[in-house]
Amino acid sequence: MNEKKTGPASSEFQIGDLLKGSGKTLCAAESCTGGMISHLITTVPGSSEYYLGSVTSYSPVIKGKLLGISAGTIDKFGIVSSKVAGGMAEGVRSLMGATYSVATTGWADAYGDEFEPAGTVWIAVSGPSGTKTRRFRHNEGRCPNIEAFAAAALDFLLEYIMEDKV
Repeated sequence: MNEKKTGPASSEFQIGDLLKGSGKTLCAAESCTGGMISHLITTVPGSSEYYLGSVTSYSPVIKGKLLGISAGTIDKFGIVSSKVAGGMAEGVRSLMGATYSVATTGWADAYGDEFEPAGTVWIAVSGPSGTKTRRFRHNEGRCPNIEAFAAAALDFLLEYIMEDKV
């Protein structure tokens, strides 16, 4: 099992160090992580300076209404897909007017579908350099999966922000 370290060396703290004082902002759109990414980001002292908020879009209806994900996209690619994750990241970034966003959509428990098996998450990050997606697998049970998905999303976001600063 992947254990998430917390504290000054963890991704959420490194993201905070990069964004504090920069004038750049961050938001999230979470499905399978159910707010875990937002929770971790807000454990960083001073995160209110750069963190705008999140949309926990567990339902396909909310993904459509708030984030602009069409039912056709979900039908064609699956709710757990690169297309949906990317659309979620772009949708929440636009909605909140943030510099960066991160999004997750996945199967955190024993269920999957014809597109992706259980323990799969698609993560997307969006910012000035465009939108990037990454597939991540971890299948150790619902709670460990959610923690691993959130950690992987923050690691991907950190990587994106660091590349953007170069």
